[in-house]
Amino acid sequence: MPTPQELWQKSHRSRTPPPLAILLTLCCLLLVSACQKVPKPTGPTVQAEVVSGQTLEVTGVGDQPTLIQRVRLIGIEAPDLKQRPWGPEAKKRLEELVGKEPVLLESDVETKDSFDRKLAYVWKNGVLLNEQMVAQGWALFQPRSQTNKYDERLEQAQEWARLMGLGIWNPEKPMRQSPSEFRRQNR
Repeated sequence: MPTPQELWQKSHRSRTPPPLAILLTLCCLLLVSACQKVPKPTGPTVQAEVVSGQTLEVTGVGDQPTLIQRVRLIGIEAPDLKQRPWGPEAKKRLEELVGKEPVLLESDVETKDSFDRKLAYVWKNGVLLNEQMVAQGWALFQPRSQTNKYDERLEQAQEWARLMGLGIWNPEKPMRQSPSEFRRQNR
C-alpha cells in the first residue's frame, strides 16, 4: 500500500504539464500576441506617484496641472498592501516600472470607477504597464466590460505568468486569496 507521501508525489506529478506542452503553449501565446495590431496610445503624459500595485496619483491632467488625481490601472487587480508579501511587492514592482519619467495615460470606454478614480492604461516608453504587472505575476487580469481594448493581451499575460510560476503564481508561495476576497474580509 502506498504511503501518503507517495500518493501526494504521484498526484503532484500527474498535475505538472510536460515541459514540451509548456513550451508549445508559451510559443502560441507569443505568436498570437505578436500578430495583434498594437495601436499607438494617445492621452496625457503625466508625472506619477505609485500608491499601490494598481493605483497611481498623477499631476498634470486636464485644466488644473497642479491637481493630484488618483488613477486606477484598467483591467488589473493587484494584491492589497496588507496582503503580505504580495501587496508590498506589487507596489514595489510598479514603482520600478513607473520610475521618475512621465507616463502616458490612455482611457477606454469606462473613464471612472465606483470610487471616482480615473481609469487608464498606463504606458511608459511604448510599454503597457498594466500588461507588465500581470505578465510578471504581480496582478490578476480583471475584465471590467466586453469593450476593453487590451483584455486579450492582459489575459495572455496572466496565462504566461501562471505557467511560468511568477509572482503571485509562484508554486512555493502562491497567493491563496484573490485581492477582492481579501479586501472583503478585511474591511
